[in-house]
Amino acid sequence: MEEGSSDIPELQKSWMDAQDLLRRRLVTEDSFTWRLPSPTFTKAEEEVLKYVGGVDLSFSKDDPSLACAALVVLNLSSLQVVYEKFSILNLHVPYVPGFLAFREAPALLDLLERMRSNGHPLYPQLLMVDGNGLLHPRGFGLACHLGVQANLPTIGIGKNLHHVDGLSQLEVRKLLEARGNSNKDYITLTGCSGQTLGLVRH
Repeated sequence: MEEGSSDIPELQKSWMDAQDLLRRRLVTEDSFTWRLPSPTFTKAEEEVLKYVGGVDLSFSKDDPSLACAALVVLNLSSLQVVYEKFSILNLHVPYVPGFLAFREAPALLDLLERMRSNGHPLYPQLLMVDGNGLLHPRGFGLACHLGVQANLPTIGIGKNLHHVDGLSQLEVRKLLEARGNSNKDYITLTGCSGQTLGLVRH
């Protein structure tokens, strides 16, 4: 069973404190050791991005506390899956908007840690996460949370747009329909503060 609703305000306070601590370790600039593969790539001593991971949780329709956590790694050049692992578990932490990481991150981190601790040669250099990153009410979504704790660069892929820093469904729709944007593959999402919070694809 999940914790009762009467515990949620106390949980939120502790989660906010934890987010604030983790946010101090967040790196938003490109500081990874690898570079993207390129036809003109010639320096053999430089590390190239080869293994990209993806993580997600899915839930039973009959029991919302029963979840399947999955980690998949593919070879970027061939797009072939080279590693996959999953675990079935019961989640006892409630879902609270803005704090998804405290429900889902432990299971996903466990999959990553098991792969890392075994010294697996296909451990991902970059992780794609089914969840938001900077585009989050507290600027620290599941993708940021996982990236900091796993010490991996992450890309958050959100299915829903959080109304953050002046961005809204209406504003994003205006961006997509603006002259000059219709032929672009993606558009940068910049908040009223001037901070780049993500990208949106057509």
